[in-house]
Amino acid sequence: MAELPKKIIVIGSGFGGLATAIRLQAAGYQVHLIEARDKLGGRAYVYQQDGFTFDAGPTVITAPFLIDEIFAAAGRRTEDYVRIVPVDPFYRIEFHDGRWFEYNGDERETERRVAEFAPADLDGYRAMIRKAKAIFDKGFVELSDRPFLRFGDMLGVAPDLVRLESYRTVYSFVSKYVKDPLLRRVFSFHPLLVGGNPFQTTSIYALIHYLEREWGVHYVMGGTGALVDAFGRLFREIGGCVRLSTPVTRIRTEGRRVLGVETARGELLEADAIVSNADVANTYRKLIAPEARPRMTDRKLERMRYSMSLFVIYFGASKLYPEIRHHTIILSERYQELLDDIFNKKKLAEDFSLYLHRPSATDPRVAPPGHECFYALIPVPNQASGIDWTQEARPFRDRVMQFLDRKYLPGLLDHLATERLFTPLDFETTLNSYQGAGFSFEPIFRQSAWFRPHNASEDFDNLFFAGAGTHPGAGVPGVLSSAKIAEKLVCERI
Repeated sequence: MAELPKKIIVIGSGFGGLATAIRLQAAGYQVHLIEARDKLGGRAYVYQQDGFTFDAGPTVITAPFLIDEIFAAAGRRTEDYVRIVPVDPFYRIEFHDGRWFEYNGDERETERRVAEFAPADLDGYRAMIRKAKAIFDKGFVELSDRPFLRFGDMLGVAPDLVRLESYRTVYSFVSKYVKDPLLRRVFSFHPLLVGGNPFQTTSIYALIHYLEREWGVHYVMGGTGALVDAFGRLFREIGGCVRLSTPVTRIRTEGRRVLGVETARGELLEADAIVSNADVANTYRKLIAPEARPRMTDRKLERMRYSMSLFVIYFGASKLYPEIRHHTIILSERYQELLDDIFNKKKLAEDFSLYLHRPSATDPRVAPPGHECFYALIPVPNQASGIDWTQEARPFRDRVMQFLDRKYLPGLLDHLATERLFTPLDFETTLNSYQGAGFSFEPIFRQSAWFRPHNASEDFDNLFFAGAGTHPGAGVPGVLSSAKIAEKLVCERI
């Protein structure tokens, strides 16, 4: 009689959970994917409203080969499920003084733009790119899908990390090569895309800029939610089981093993192993009984630094804005000081920087004919700030929308067709993110690689993690790489 496949429960259906579930199902396990919300996607949730399609989560797709690998693991091809297209330019960066800079993956074109903007920085930019490639080769190509489970794993790469000056911050790294203060902002903002302060994030994250150059910046036609739907379809096709609207209330444990989960429906689901794609801190704090988890783990999680949160305005306009790029970064006059307010002082400042996403620039189908689809994403302090968003949300929203109407989207307030808000309070409640952090743990050096919560639990032998809160970190490439690690560890141990 054939032995039944071992059962794996994956908690949470963000990109990390979906990718892990597909990989393990394709590897021969019976995988049950359990999601608290009514649709797959986790932070990559989709809102359909008044004829508009709003991606609630990640919108920048880099390293698309990681997506191809997931389909290939199941014997499928990405292009049979979803269409992914390049975006050009990658970003337009707008400065407070009316100047702007934009770039794409064309090396000569970007160098030409650097030379026009700050002629004295061209040689420095070229030197920075050479160094960023070395960081990329080590930090992404070699280490992003390698688990760091023992301190010896960290010691083994320490000489390389020292050689690459990973003790520097991203801003310090860029400033070593680029002198123009605005260009320094252009090439150092990337840590904000994964929850980091450029003045505090380890320079290993300078690899993001090179990663963009290597594989481009892409968009999924239909929105990122179309990729979620494609992953969900694939997972079901190969035999995976999906349970929606099923919050997990407890992970049952016995000694150093997890036995299964209890759900809000009153079910007890047994498993040979569990992979949590839920928030790491809240997996321990809310899902594992206090008497079952070591106090040291609680203390470690309390001491860690959590990323900033986000204030997001999804809106549609009954007016076209063809001059606005797909991805626009609008920077305040204050740079370091504003980031200090957000990350360290946890103060809601009068000024703000924001990322303006206009998917209808590439995919008009996400809005009704003659309309535009947008979201404005603003970094703000996390919930450790004590800010009462039930009182602050509307005034803050008004400041942002009036600013956009005045500076970038003239007539917006008169042509506003639909709108919804998502605040740090929603990150804390709807997304169950500890402290309402937008990206789990802040990516500083002492919270990277071995210092980050491991992909295999230190406290339970058959509990694993995938997603932004474990190695290698946030961002679509990071969470997809964490799924590769989780699959490898489960296959080795279960």
